[in-house]
Amino acid sequence: MSPRLATVARSPAASTVTRVSPARPEAARVRPRAARARPTAKRGEFAWVGWSDERLLDLRFCDLGVKIPGTRVARRLDVLREELKRRGLRFRPHAWLSEDWFSPDGVPGIAIPFYLAHPRLMQLEHRQMFEVEGGTDRWCLRILRHEAGHTMDTAFRLSRRKRWRELFGKASKPYPTFYHPKPYSKSFVLHLGWWYAQSHPSEDFAETFAVWLKPGSAWRRDYSGWSALKKLQYVDELMATLAGKKAPVTCRQQVDTLSENTGTLRDYYEEKRATYRADYPEIYDRDLLRVFPDSGGRGKQKSAAAFIRRHRAEVREWVARGTGEHSYTVDQIIDEVVVRCRELDLRFSHPEDRVKAEVAVLLSVQMVNYLHSGHHRVPL
Repeated sequence: MSPRLATVARSPAASTVTRVSPARPEAARVRPRAARARPTAKRGEFAWVGWSDERLLDLRFCDLGVKIPGTRVARRLDVLREELKRRGLRFRPHAWLSEDWFSPDGVPGIAIPFYLAHPRLMQLEHRQMFEVEGGTDRWCLRILRHEAGHTMDTAFRLSRRKRWRELFGKASKPYPTFYHPKPYSKSFVLHLGWWYAQSHPSEDFAETFAVWLKPGSAWRRDYSGWSALKKLQYVDELMATLAGKKAPVTCRQQVDTLSENTGTLRDYYEEKRATYRADYPEIYDRDLLRVFPDSGGRGKQKSAAAFIRRHRAEVREWVARGTGEHSYTVDQIIDEVVVRCRELDLRFSHPEDRVKAEVAVLLSVQMVNYLHSGHHRVPL
């Protein structure tokens, strides 16, 4: 499963996925009736392609009508299967569309988020979350390799092996709602980001498998001197023993498909945004005053709040890329900064490029400090 998804968590002790959804407000707002998509005259098109975001958000998942065949994600699945073939592995995971990325326990398959099946849905995802997880070929394949690790684990019951448990731990360990990573640990590989291998033994194995599977991976060199190297060597030896073998678990079930999901896109995004809502200490006033020093008069000075709002997309991208934080989380912190700048009536007269860089550094330092304080929680 992707490290950024709290709506679905793999549960080693269950035969399906375990849903962990944020609590809803007691007094939920009344929503308009879910929209239904009507077919258009042109073959292969969906009526909702031309809808506004507001109208599209009220569409139910079961009315989307999207499928994997013929999409870019279908071609990426072909690439994954070819990578498995080149490694001599006979097993091929099946895939289907659902709300998010996950691989259910007991089913050696991969659920892929619905938005990757159509450009219009990817556009909506970006507008709601400021990024599209798995939206590029490179990013999507990284996630697919990780999920393939889960499917190999399930298909061959690998977590039952003694050596597997010695290196990774017990797969029966309950999945936490959040985990507290140790950024400098060398006991785990680094693949998807957010130090995801540290979240659970099953994720540790999936991340290790993904590093091993990547074509041209120089894992022997990259992890030389790391404790994680033993895990990679074990995966390399284990996969050699499985080459050409038929998997004992061949279930082709599809869990939580779109066709059985009567929820709306609006409800989905409200829950997803709640997951990544910022949980950071307040930005210190002294840091803001350092970037926007009070000169005691307005004159030609510019409003700090208005400046940050105008450049928030660029700053958000810088900070998210530099810290590994989700863009939506970064955006929440930017909101806090804008509000505080307005309350303090902060202004500046320095060159804008300089101020923009200083704001990005301020946000990045605050986040990194919090990450390394041991209080940072990553949603699983």
